[in-house]
Amino acid sequence: MDPRYADVVALLSRYFDGLYTSDNLALAEVFHPKAIYVCASEEPLVQLTMSEYLPIVEKRPSPASRNEPRKDRILSIAFAGPVTAFAQVNCAIGDRYFTDFLSLIQTEGRWQIISKVFHYDRNQ
Repeated sequence: MDPRYADVVALLSRYFDGLYTSDNLALAEVFHPKAIYVCASEEPLVQLTMSEYLPIVEKRPSPASRNEPRKDRILSIAFAGPVTAFAQVNCAIGDRYFTDFLSLIQTEGRWQIISKVFHYDRNQ
């Protein structure tokens, strides 16, 4: 197996854990400091920097604190050269079920998310 695949899976696992526990410090490690966060599921478009996004995570009650079942899954991982990857993943937080498109880069010997573009549906 390509060692990059295992490294990206490990990064995505930390990403899912950070979202589930609302751990902004863990998420600050998986996101590149210049990463962008974008959602167009509702108007107006949401576009945030990490300095805007991470404090929101820190303030919200975590899915773990509400004993929500985890619904994390990796749908696909694709590589474009040695230091660029794309992952499509799903997860749930509260009444929202997310499909995330994550662009990843490897810099300074580690993988990080450089952009998160996502859609969510509300659970019925």
